[in-house]
Amino acid sequence: MFRTGVAMVRVDAGVSEDNTPVRDLTRQDFIVTDEGRPQPVTNFGRESQPLALILLLDISGSMHPYIRQISDTAREAVRHLKPGDSIAIMAFGNKTALHFHLFDNHAEVVRQLQTVLEKQDEVGYGTAINQAIIDSARYMDKNADTEAQRAILILTDNLCLNYQVNDQAAVGALLAANSVLNAIVVGRGIRPGPPRPGANPDFTPADVYKVAEDTGGITIKAADAGRAFDEMIARIRDRYMVGYNLPMGAKPEEFRHIAVQLTPEARRRHPAAIIRARPGYYVK
Repeated sequence: MFRTGVAMVRVDAGVSEDNTPVRDLTRQDFIVTDEGRPQPVTNFGRESQPLALILLLDISGSMHPYIRQISDTAREAVRHLKPGDSIAIMAFGNKTALHFHLFDNHAEVVRQLQTVLEKQDEVGYGTAINQAIIDSARYMDKNADTEAQRAILILTDNLCLNYQVNDQAAVGALLAANSVLNAIVVGRGIRPGPPRPGANPDFTPADVYKVAEDTGGITIKAADAGRAFDEMIARIRDRYMVGYNLPMGAKPEEFRHIAVQLTPEARRRHPAAIIRARPGYYVK
């Protein structure tokens, strides 16, 4: 993550083993490369960085029971947050509407989740998933603290055809905003297969699984959205921040590729560990 005048790249990395977060890693356990070159880790933390989180909620008609489920468990879910962590709520259907600005009043977030369905007439009754992701990424880029861990959590049934807004456009917006997408998929939503021969490229099925993977996030397929909501907030808060100085010669607006790995010693301790981190960043 980089801003003019702040020569620091911050990488948000989730590490899990057997589907359980790994919490005992230190700065010395990570290897980070930028365009293939190892970078000295100068900043490091877990839970010490403030979190900026957007709850991006599909409120189309079939989603109403799941919205109520997360509303019912919200009080338990926000207990994973730290003082200073800020949350915004955005609702979407055909359009996206901001319901609650980024703010660190967690009790008010719980209350606002109980009223988010009131946005139904404002957002319409369709489902435009990728455009909603892009809208939330742009809001994050404009409003979140530059030093915050940035995460967007979408709740959806993953059922829609995106018109002229493909997955790569959504991934690009998230990478430009230094944001990770995580997803809770409910109902009949499944991961779509490859496009059928002759399919119109302007219409592409929703695939939040892919968008999450390509930005370093995870997807949970859940029958109980409330339980998944609590689990996901805990996972988001368990991620590491690994920071290094922006390499000399990096040019404004260019995309630079990064990779995060464990050292051989850390890998011996955690042989089955999986690292999820975004694949790169845009220099700003």
